[in-house]
Amino acid sequence: MRRLAVLLASLSCCSQLAACAGTPQAEDPRLVVQFPEEMRTHTLANMRDHLRTLEQIDGALARGDYDAAAALGEERLGMTSLDAHGAAHLAQFMPLGMQQIGEQMHRAASRFAIAAQNAAVSNDPKPALAALSEVMRQCVACHATYRLK
Repeated sequence: MRRLAVLLASLSCCSQLAACAGTPQAEDPRLVVQFPEEMRTHTLANMRDHLRTLEQIDGALARGDYDAAAALGEERLGMTSLDAHGAAHLAQFMPLGMQQIGEQMHRAASRFAIAAQNAAVSNDPKPALAALSEVMRQCVACHATYRLK
């Protein structure tokens, strides 16, 4: 349960999460990224969708439904998803490092999709789980470095 709380805190876009959990609020050392309000709202919605997708992928993997996990990974997180998320419009507001982490996350998701498809044939989920970990590593890196304002 503690690991889940740590993961949620690291992925959170809500600066009040620690206060809501009863933890004292320390000064946030992350770099502030200014977005126009409409783009900020859109980006936060995208990130919530990414988190929801990770949960759905986890469920599909747990059921052994590797094809569903692969489809979710590619269509909602992978390179195929960039147009649906309006990535080209958002990138102009991101610092280069944030853009690079985002691109690496989408590329990692596409690699995960291939690994999950392979798991459907091999019935060995370990490579897919390792690839999914790389996707999540990019999410954690971005959320640990940047925050939207």
